[in-house]
Amino acid sequence: MRTPRSLLLTLAVALATVASLATPASAFPAATRANLISFLNGISGQYTLSGQHNREPNSDPTKYTRVAQGITGQTPGLWGGDFLFASSDVSSRQTMVNEAIRQWQGGSVVALTWHMCPPTTGSTCGWDSGGVLSHLSDSQWSQLVTNGTSLNNAYKSRLAEALPYLRQLQNAGVPVLWRPIHEMNDGWSWWGGRPGANGSRKLYQITYDYYTSQGLTNLVWVWNVKDVNMGSIGEYWPGSSYADVASLDVWVKLEPSSSDYQAMLNVAGGKPISLAEVGRAPSPALLNAQPRWTWFMVWAEWLTNPSYNTNASVQASYFGPRVHNRGEFTITGGGGGTTGTGKIRGIGGKCVDVAAANPANGTKVQLYTCDAGGSAQAWTVGSDGTIRALGKCLDVTGGVNADGTKVQIWDCTSGNANQRWTYDSATQRLTSAATGKCLDATGQSPADGTALQIWSCTTNANQKWTLPA
Repeated sequence: MRTPRSLLLTLAVALATVASLATPASAFPAATRANLISFLNGISGQYTLSGQHNREPNSDPTKYTRVAQGITGQTPGLWGGDFLFASSDVSSRQTMVNEAIRQWQGGSVVALTWHMCPPTTGSTCGWDSGGVLSHLSDSQWSQLVTNGTSLNNAYKSRLAEALPYLRQLQNAGVPVLWRPIHEMNDGWSWWGGRPGANGSRKLYQITYDYYTSQGLTNLVWVWNVKDVNMGSIGEYWPGSSYADVASLDVWVKLEPSSSDYQAMLNVAGGKPISLAEVGRAPSPALLNAQPRWTWFMVWAEWLTNPSYNTNASVQASYFGPRVHNRGEFTITGGGGGTTGTGKIRGIGGKCVDVAAANPANGTKVQLYTCDAGGSAQAWTVGSDGTIRALGKCLDVTGGVNADGTKVQIWDCTSGNANQRWTYDSATQRLTSAATGKCLDATGQSPADGTALQIWSCTTNANQKWTLPA
């Protein structure tokens, strides 16, 4: 089973459909940072959320999420946004935050980053030596991390620019995976590359203290380093009271090494770990070998960079048995929307199976001897009525309301009754919302390869199904 009941957190709202993304925030009960942290702890070692970052432009904050949807037919379990630095993106921050609220309400976790202009400049700047890539002198840095100096006050004023937006998210009941001062162990940015107690970790601590003093309680604090000089990342650790998650950005390598993974586990001290930025979507084999990553977030256009990913490799990542996409997990107060994930068993103890694990539209759904955990039999039973495997939905072919109409897998479509099912635990029958007919093993046969169909409901064993808990 992919998700035992003990790991599912009660979902207070059903998974929103595309149409419901416009529902006012007040219609959705609040979730807390504690809910999200508890969820991450619950999946650690077993499941990983898929994620996609959306950088410039903030005026189009789902630009790369849509690319991921086009490749996989799935919506990432995590949506990433950025407060950014260029004037056009700063002026579109409200658009970005509005999208963050919609993403949470729709069932995705929200992660936010800030490529921030230095406190020596204005609120907007460039990606250059006068802006994000600038360098502060040692004297300037000393002032920056000393309370009450002009540079320290300027930095806090810069932090205040994001405060109204973070409060909007809090008021909307959106907990945020908040990753400030990211890649702090690398010196490419004005804030990074300074080890020790008064270095980059001190700036992170100042950031934490500022936002918590302003009454923000919805931020899950994500400490972040890059895959460079991994033996010294402890020099950047701010202390366990300042970090809820320890995260790694993987850019020097295509994938995190086993030593990188162990270094993150060591510094985290039992807290969740994540892959906050990656160029390559992690393979099922990598996640099997390094199961404690609680999410990955592919960075913007790297999703289609052929040196990092192919459509097939991204699909393999999203469809992997350890990966949860939107609609395949639950969090109290929002996010996700499933009742269970695992095998569906029928007559003769055989399992519902996608023939040859082929994710193509129209692939036959059949009975087959239960396997040891392959993707062809990993079904997610959603609270929206869908039953999904390999990123597709169990579908009544053509929506034909006739005994003997076969079922198949097909691209999931919001509101499609051909892909909606109800389960009666008393009779153990699965009934098609489109036809009122029951899922049926053809000819009452338990043989491997027996096609599944819809048929007028009976009390026969070939219409009895055991769903995952």
